[in-house]
Amino acid sequence: MDHPDLSAAPHTDDRARRPADAPADPYAPLGPLLAAEAAAEALPGGGVEAADLEQAVWLRLLELGGPPPEPDRWVRRAVRAEARAHARRIRSERPYGDPDAAGPPAQLRGVEELVLAAEQHRTVQAAVRRLPGRCPQVVTALMSRSDPTYREISRELGISQGSIGPLRSRCLGCLRTILNSRVGSPVRRGNAR
Repeated sequence: MDHPDLSAAPHTDDRARRPADAPADPYAPLGPLLAAEAAAEALPGGGVEAADLEQAVWLRLLELGGPPPEPDRWVRRAVRAEARAHARRIRSERPYGDPDAAGPPAQLRGVEELVLAAEQHRTVQAAVRRLPGRCPQVVTALMSRSDPTYREISRELGISQGSIGPLRSRCLGCLRTILNSRVGSPVRRGNAR
């Protein structure tokens, strides 16, 4: 029995095997709906473009592995969800080089961060009070919000202006030791090292 030579048969693609009434692409009817929904959600000045929304929703759609059972409803929900997700990302982003990029603005900081900052301030203040000799007065003067000069500090504390620099170095060294150990103050006699 002779078998036909299949290698010589003309190449047929999937379209030739598909019934005539079946659409060529099951996703094709979703294109115009998706474009309209994305255009409606991408308002001018909103920070998201319609093309970006379309691309994100197409990706979601392809990850499903087939068209959803209620495509119009699914597309509307998916576009809105992508628009909300994009808006959340925009709110949390900071431009490179922005002075506020180191942390969120004060009004956006959480309660936990505020409590931790207050606790850190109390810890430093307690450590300053435990410093030996004139160090509490010197460090308090240096930490003043008025940012006094050495001349103003020397007048206020009654010490020579030339001794403030070395005294400041010793006091900050003691403060660093106290904060690192968190045990207590060094011995109040002799020079602090």
